[in-house]
Amino acid sequence: MRIWRKQSELTYYKKGRLNLKVGTVIKVSGPLVEAEGMEEANIFDVVYVSKNKLIGEIIEMRGDIASIQVYEETTGIGPGEPVYTSGEPLSVELGPGILEKMFDGIQRPLESVQQLVGSYLPKGIEVHNLDRGKKWYFTPTVSVGEFISHGDIIGTVQETSAIEHRILVPKGVSGTVKEILEGEFTIVDDICFLEDGTSLQMMQKWPVRQSRPTKKKFNPTEPLLTGQRVIDTFFPVTKGGTAAIPGPFGSGKTVVQHQLAKWADAEVVVYIGCGERGNEMADVLMEFPEIEDPHTGESLMKKIVLIANTSNMPVAAREASIYTGITIAEYYRDMGYSVALMADSTSRWAEALREMSGRLEEMPGDEGFPAYLSSRIAQFYERAGRVVCYGKDNREGALTIIGAVSPPGGDISEPVTQSTLRIAKVFWGLDYALSHARHFPAINWLNSYSLYQGKVDEWMDDNINETFSTYRKQAIDLLQEEAELQEIARLVGRDTLSEENQFKLEAARSIREDFLQQNAFHDVDTFCSLNKQYKLLKLIMEFYIEGLLVLKKGVYLEEIINLPIREKIARAKDIPEDEIYKITAINEELKDTFEQLVAKVGV
Repeated sequence: MRIWRKQSELTYYKKGRLNLKVGTVIKVSGPLVEAEGMEEANIFDVVYVSKNKLIGEIIEMRGDIASIQVYEETTGIGPGEPVYTSGEPLSVELGPGILEKMFDGIQRPLESVQQLVGSYLPKGIEVHNLDRGKKWYFTPTVSVGEFISHGDIIGTVQETSAIEHRILVPKGVSGTVKEILEGEFTIVDDICFLEDGTSLQMMQKWPVRQSRPTKKKFNPTEPLLTGQRVIDTFFPVTKGGTAAIPGPFGSGKTVVQHQLAKWADAEVVVYIGCGERGNEMADVLMEFPEIEDPHTGESLMKKIVLIANTSNMPVAAREASIYTGITIAEYYRDMGYSVALMADSTSRWAEALREMSGRLEEMPGDEGFPAYLSSRIAQFYERAGRVVCYGKDNREGALTIIGAVSPPGGDISEPVTQSTLRIAKVFWGLDYALSHARHFPAINWLNSYSLYQGKVDEWMDDNINETFSTYRKQAIDLLQEEAELQEIARLVGRDTLSEENQFKLEAARSIREDFLQQNAFHDVDTFCSLNKQYKLLKLIMEFYIEGLLVLKKGVYLEEIINLPIREKIARAKDIPEDEIYKITAINEELKDTFEQLVAKVGV
């Protein structure tokens, strides 16, 4: 790390850092360390605590006393230990070599650490965030004499077989190109020289707590297609939108997040495991490389970045992991890509905020969370959006944020969930009763919602079929009517309902079981294209609409319910994508069947 200070102010240490000793530890309280003599440091500066150089961040200044949030285990540290400042805020390194990697909460590459010291992180371990030794083939896209400024693309690197990494001019840099090189370089080699003497490299840094600027934000209208029927059809999220997945333990939040990471049509995915169990991140590492991305045909890992800060890692680093992930996501958005960020779970981040707030002896808010919880959550989700990026080509990028929330006992009235729902525009309410009944995804269709629904309905009608939104509205109305009819049936018995209402219950059950229910571990049913979703929904709704008509013409309810074609309707979701013409054939057979029923009663 290079600090731009006078050489006389700097002291060299054996680890190769240039650090200025500024203070002394006076108090240690778990991950919170207080140090005096810190008047030379600034809030949010990265500091190194004790002789072991544990990395931390100043989160509060009172006179010359700094409160430091330490991102490593503080056992063994006591008063009198030295504190060194870096003079820089907590930042991430941005450049080729991010994709396919797993980092911890402060962007240390865990695979590199394992190769150096084994499976456990020792105190004060220092590794470069990005590989300085690997060479990448740089292809320039600007020429000598061309004027460049913030956000312009000066060249490209094929980072993975699926993603082209676009090298951007950093903020605050502009000038006329004097020389630009082509060939293999490391991320810290000079590749472009401006007439004012400035040189550019493939790597740049960005402070994680500061959002990357954009020219303009658009109202998002295009849906982020996930292949999950209950989401895409009933409660869609847009590219550049925000969604929250609250649910109790065991309701399937992580499985839904994994499904979205696997199948969403985002070009880059950033997956943050924040305070969750380590075995869940192990599942990601085992499953994702073996999955073929349906959009590129490559391994799914070719477009994924993993941020792992599991429950056995230092609690303070959970906060950093959220900001590390969102900054990396913004960087790829600025290249013009559609990026999806999965945060699992923001409740663990909020718990880390609560712990640090308590140790700072701040006035607590609801349930002990800090009073600024809502503003922190809002700042995080507001970094989503569909934007015009800086650069002469005015390229568009999108960043979608999908955050899981883990309310204790499934109580969504608790502060983290409520603060999230005030910001996020899509609510996928997971229901333990549904998951207990083995209905997955366990998204409750009665209390979930999407504020993007109107715009997405227009998009679906224009791009899939003009009747898509009509069938969707009919289906959701039927499901809501089913809930009312079930209440009546529980009180007075199902047999007291009219045949028409009994048929509505049967049709609603078909929507739930044959459309909404989806098997994440089935080779075919794990992913469902929009075209197939439309055909399935149309098939079920045609059964309902035509069934009501023939019922009114005198056909018995039992005859309709026991039709052999119902078995084909139930199995239609298992039809492969390249054979969905079979669903249309079932629809035609359904019409013929109903015509024969009407002919039998002589109407």
